[in-house]
Amino acid sequence: MTATIDAAPIETADRPSFLHSARFRMLAIVVIGIGVMSAARLIADNPDITSSGTFGAGLRTAAPIALAGLAGLVAERSGTVNIGIEGMMVMGTIFAGWWGWEFGPWMALVGGIVGGMLAALLMSLATTTFGVNHIVAGVAINLIAPGIARFMASELFVGVQGGSVTSSPGNSGSIGAFTVPFLSGGDLFGWQSPDILGKLEDTGWFMIADISGLAKGLTTAVTWDVVLTIALFFGISYLLWHMRLGLRLRFAGERPSAADSLGVSVHKMRWIGMAISGGLAGMGGAVLVLFSNRYLENQVSGRGFLGLATMIFGNWMPAGTAIGAGLFGFAQGITLRTGPGDLVRTLLLAAAIALILLVVWMLVQRNYAPAGTVTVFAVVALWSYFAAQSPNNQLVFVTPYVVTLIAVSIGAQRLRPPAEEGIPWFKGMQ
Repeated sequence: MTATIDAAPIETADRPSFLHSARFRMLAIVVIGIGVMSAARLIADNPDITSSGTFGAGLRTAAPIALAGLAGLVAERSGTVNIGIEGMMVMGTIFAGWWGWEFGPWMALVGGIVGGMLAALLMSLATTTFGVNHIVAGVAINLIAPGIARFMASELFVGVQGGSVTSSPGNSGSIGAFTVPFLSGGDLFGWQSPDILGKLEDTGWFMIADISGLAKGLTTAVTWDVVLTIALFFGISYLLWHMRLGLRLRFAGERPSAADSLGVSVHKMRWIGMAISGGLAGMGGAVLVLFSNRYLENQVSGRGFLGLATMIFGNWMPAGTAIGAGLFGFAQGITLRTGPGDLVRTLLLAAAIALILLVVWMLVQRNYAPAGTVTVFAVVALWSYFAAQSPNNQLVFVTPYVVTLIAVSIGAQRLRPPAEEGIPWFKGMQ
């Protein structure tokens, strides 16, 4: 009689306390990060670095990166290394631009999901069914998708008012936004409620003003596609760790032979994982389209790879991926603000402070070799702050990628990827 995987593993009696849990570590990182940003704000005398406007822009730019990271997480948890996220996002943008123009913004999201899933299923056919190397298949998707998008644009948008081979006509309608009443001054049945967070932000108090700016940025004029993105993090987390399907998906990436011996179809799980991954990546492309109000050629611009970096930074966990996306999105969001050069300078100061604190922690833990590497990063960040009195555009726009490189380099010390990701599997393999 064949056994099946029906439920999550039984909790052990020696479950770590909250103070030793991953959740506490994540909370500590967030609190320390806000403290570092607050100190940098006061030293550089630049209140806009932690203003609600800056955090709001960071949230908007973080959303597609977060969806790309979540796409990579689901795929790799089920055993497939999804290097093709960039191409899936491209397919999401062209379908979202098409359906958004024809049917409205909500259908743009649906179109993005469909476009991403089509690319993901093509990659799953190559990797899961035929055993093609995952990196090769992903690169192929990334190369094919822009060509397909350009062909579709030439057939759909050329000759249409407002359309061309590089862009779609504007979306027919707006997806809408939401501001939380009382906290951020949102309307309540036509009545303008108080803006408590805004008043606290204006005080300029250490950490209090910065936390208020963060909270107000996350609760003011938040578009519904971003709200849905946040909800998906909770949904995917629940799926992977609290549902039978999620356990089977993770088993397919960790121990496929053991899963097969218990009656689980490894190929089916990897197909499902890639379908979910492609849908999330395509939705990330749709979020970009809704932000621009149209499809634009090359609007993905490496966000799929940034998403993979957030997944690695987050150690293949939803909460860590969300924090990584917030960090990288914030670094991109400041490029959209007035005076981004000054914001980049302040961000360099914050990075230097954070790296110095990290060096101290590593020395206490007697991790001398990594501490030396981080010290180099800290010196470079501090020197850049003092040297770049007026950062040029090149430094401003390269900042998100530098932040990504540093964060992933430091985070690489504690990574634990799924055991069997990227390894082709066929029935009978051990």
